[in-house]
Amino acid sequence: MKNLFYIFMLMVTILAVASCKQEPKSQQGEETKIARHVDCDEFEKIIANKDSVILLDVRTPDEFNEGHLRGALQIDVKTDTFRKTCERMFTTDKTIAVYCRSGFRSKTAARILSEAGFNTVNLKGGLNKWVEVGKDTVR
Repeated sequence: MKNLFYIFMLMVTILAVASCKQEPKSQQGEETKIARHVDCDEFEKIIANKDSVILLDVRTPDEFNEGHLRGALQIDVKTDTFRKTCERMFTTDKTIAVYCRSGFRSKTAARILSEAGFNTVNLKGGLNKWVEVGKDTVR
């Protein structure tokens, strides 16, 4: 009887692990891309390729005007139209590199954009970390 219990528990464990490895699905049942979350040095390398990357600041306009990364566009992730605006403005053939103040809102933005089919990279630690490590911003 004990052996049957152990076999049952092993099967449950295998099924649980296997289900965790499945790719996330969008609401339409299509596979979504996974956002990458990278440190400042990696983010800097990625955004240097201006031909294939869109740099997106997802903070408010006021925050953006206080300082941002050179060449960044600004779309507030907290607006109801964030996803639709991005889908209208951008194509999925370019990577969207997102950042915010601390990395929390940009993580949300990266998830939304990935679910919409965009290849997305998020700056871990946000603009705060960027400035902390001595990288430049503009006003």
